[in-house]
Amino acid sequence: MFANVRKSYKHTIYAAYLSYIMQALINNLPPLLFLIFRDTFGFSLQQITLISTINFAIQLLVDIFGAKYADRIGYRTLIVGGHVASTIGLVGLAFLPFILPNAYAGLLICVFFNAIGGGISEVLVSPIVEACPTDKNKQAAMSLLHSFYCWGCVAVVLLTTVFLKVFGKESWRVLTCLWALLPLFNAGYLMLVPINNLVEEGSGMTIGALFRSGMFWIFALLMVMAGASELAMAQWASAFAEGGLKVSKTMGDILGPCFFAVTMGIARVVFAKLAGKIDLMKYMIGCAALCILAYMIAVFAPWPVVSLLGCGLCGFSVGVMWPGVFSTAQQRMPLGGTAMFALLALFGDLGCSSGPTLVGMVSSAAGDNLKAGLLAAACFPAILIAGVLMLMKQKENKARSKTKSS
Repeated sequence: MFANVRKSYKHTIYAAYLSYIMQALINNLPPLLFLIFRDTFGFSLQQITLISTINFAIQLLVDIFGAKYADRIGYRTLIVGGHVASTIGLVGLAFLPFILPNAYAGLLICVFFNAIGGGISEVLVSPIVEACPTDKNKQAAMSLLHSFYCWGCVAVVLLTTVFLKVFGKESWRVLTCLWALLPLFNAGYLMLVPINNLVEEGSGMTIGALFRSGMFWIFALLMVMAGASELAMAQWASAFAEGGLKVSKTMGDILGPCFFAVTMGIARVVFAKLAGKIDLMKYMIGCAALCILAYMIAVFAPWPVVSLLGCGLCGFSVGVMWPGVFSTAQQRMPLGGTAMFALLALFGDLGCSSGPTLVGMVSSAAGDNLKAGLLAAACFPAILIAGVLMLMKQKENKARSKTKSS
């Protein structure tokens, strides 16, 4: 059995799936425990809010670190270390806030370790799968891979909610230790599976070379727009569920994000089936146009439940954006290597931050009118369409140049 694990790249892909589920765990578990942290330790709302900010800030720093050092350190060493860090962080949640004199400092230490694991997975999982010598269409493999982040979000929300409901909120310390088994198991799994580098050491583009490439900046723009299109709507999924289904805030927090994640995951599985049969860039344009329609439905629908459907449609429409940009970038810039994937993840995270920020700013300026903010956010998929058209134009010009020279 172990000999098969060491030789089969199917196991590498399975481990990659688990890595993305782990990243979903890192990003989604703390918000589910925010009220418990407040009640247990007496943290203020500002302190609670800062937890998510620090988590994503550290992941951004890990993106930068990965772009520079991942190839030198080695994929296996780095990603196994990231999983061990997340294991420490999840177990630490159950103990450090109670052991240290400052409970909040103990919590932030755990957030730090968790974010390291989540950030490293974001940087390395995609290039690890791209480097697998499989017969499967790479576009399909990338889309299916990213769908596991969606399924991970749903699993974390549902399993955590059910566990706390059955065993009580005071059992949350046991829960974090149980969740720690996931990165611990996958760390051992990743030590066994075969892992290739995306490019030979020293042959990949440097960060400076990437920054000097006009094409790279188009992909960077697309990643910002992909992240912004997704999160600008996703963060309001709870509000749509509460208004549309007339449920409590707790149920809205569960149903809204789950609905969005499920439709996004379905979109990625659907594209995995279609990959190779359709033009990815044209498909992305179609999905971006659908995303604009979804925003319009959410803004202008006369009934809250229809706005909720618009939210779900948005989840479906953004599903292909992030993995689609990754796949296209690898095709058009094959020597981009790990640095390219890490920097694109960085720009995607910047989009995830800027999208909700724009919605909040515009909504506030319009007298706390959420629909005004969401209407402004429709610019993100529109800009993504413009960026994809630029890539298509570049491809056409390159083909014409080859034809003339021959």
